[in-house]
Amino acid sequence: MRNNTNSDGIMSAIAGQVVIVTGSGRGNGKVISDGLERLGAKVVGLDVEFSDESKPDNWKVDLSQIDAGHDLIKRIHLEYGRIDGLVNNAGISLPFDPYDYNLDVFRETFSVNLNAAILLSIETCKVMSTQPTGGSIVNIASLGAYLGFPQNPAYQISKAGLAALTRSIAKDWGAFGVRANNIVPGYFRTAMTEGSFVNEEKRRARERMSLLNRWGNSEELVGPVVFLISKMSSYVTGSDLVVDGGWSINSGI
Repeated sequence: MRNNTNSDGIMSAIAGQVVIVTGSGRGNGKVISDGLERLGAKVVGLDVEFSDESKPDNWKVDLSQIDAGHDLIKRIHLEYGRIDGLVNNAGISLPFDPYDYNLDVFRETFSVNLNAAILLSIETCKVMSTQPTGGSIVNIASLGAYLGFPQNPAYQISKAGLAALTRSIAKDWGAFGVRANNIVPGYFRTAMTEGSFVNEEKRRARERMSLLNRWGNSEELVGPVVFLISKMSSYVTGSDLVVDGGWSINSGI
């Protein structure tokens, strides 16, 4: 399934904008990046590796080692002259023993899912606040930030922190023309969720939780990202846009 996102109105809303997308080397991040580019945005991809190493706008960055993120944003700003959007999509989920809270797993998960987003967001806000048009930050959170899912506390806590970061940015930087919002995905088929998808019992259990009785397709995240990055959502900030096929409101009866 592909979204019909090629209307002139949507293209004009995003065309020419410089948008950073983290975790754009694969999965949802790659699909989001490709979708934004298809609509005329200049996408600066950040990831540790890419399938297309020759693309000049793909910057190889280990987001788990992002201490120099302020220099990275400065270099991107110098290279492209502006930053209109930042999509903090990068995320990892590590095997976890729920009865032995290994702090190393928390540290590694937080380094990518939360710490990198914090540093990149704050440095990007500094740039956006100097632009007449401001800018927009979209954080890809998770249902796990709001609902109880088993055996993955590090991931859930990191995403809850990311969702809270969004509200903090909206509050602190709104007066400077910077908006921040969360996208809250349900289950999408990616490399991260492939283990659940290929397990028929787990796949069907997750399908039943969706009111649409299916998993999400990564293309179905492109429209929500475009909406929140562009001026189409110019009066929306500090909000959650839930893209979960109805999972979060499903009572199960």
